[in-house]
Amino acid sequence: MTSSELWTRATADRYDTEETEAFSAAVLEPTLDSLTDLAGDGRALEFAIGTGRVGVPLRERGVPVVGIELSEHMAAVLRRKIGEDRLPVVVGDMASTVVPGEFSLVYLVYNTISNLLTQDEQVECFRNAARHLEPGGRFVIELGVPPLRFLPPGQVAVPFDVTEHHLGFDTIDPVGQILVSHHFTREDDGRYRRDNSRHRYTWPAELDLMARIAGLELERRVADWDGAPFTQDSAKHISVWRKPA
Repeated sequence: MTSSELWTRATADRYDTEETEAFSAAVLEPTLDSLTDLAGDGRALEFAIGTGRVGVPLRERGVPVVGIELSEHMAAVLRRKIGEDRLPVVVGDMASTVVPGEFSLVYLVYNTISNLLTQDEQVECFRNAARHLEPGGRFVIELGVPPLRFLPPGQVAVPFDVTEHHLGFDTIDPVGQILVSHHFTREDDGRYRRDNSRHRYTWPAELDLMARIAGLELERRVADWDGAPFTQDSAKHISVWRKPA
């Protein structure tokens, strides 16, 4: 059984309305442009496809997409948007679930590899990506850089969003490489709902080693979907590994 925490029905039903920035054209268009380019004339496989934030519009661009999703509730929300005949989804975990055929692109966006809470499972995720790739195919991950630079001695929490409607902060265990994201969201009646989720953070160098174990080679790493250079000040990275031809 995967260590990923399952999305509940309630969380899945409100996901699209709460993650409005992630659905904006400013965020989605560069993501879709890059993935369309990388897929070429081949098929794409999305690990942890969720409600189809990326997979559905990528399919609408003409890229054949297949998804793997652990939460049946998230997959049910996706299914309201597009039929199984146009975008097949298999319910299962991204570290071991296998779907038929080969793909020119396997991708994993929005920090989702961190949902796997052990190093072994993250290694298996890379192996699973390589298993599905055709020779010359690419595995793409979008992942934040661990915010440890913002932690002075004795501090254990880093805020990432402070607004009238939402307070978000991360607490960090540097020994276990576990980050817990805490959310306090204001409801319509003025009360606040508290949620949290656990993640295993990884550095780019650790991901590169996982890729090598899986037989993949780093092709490029940039700071965002627009292709800005990755530097020591980058908050996240888009990394592309290639399966040798």
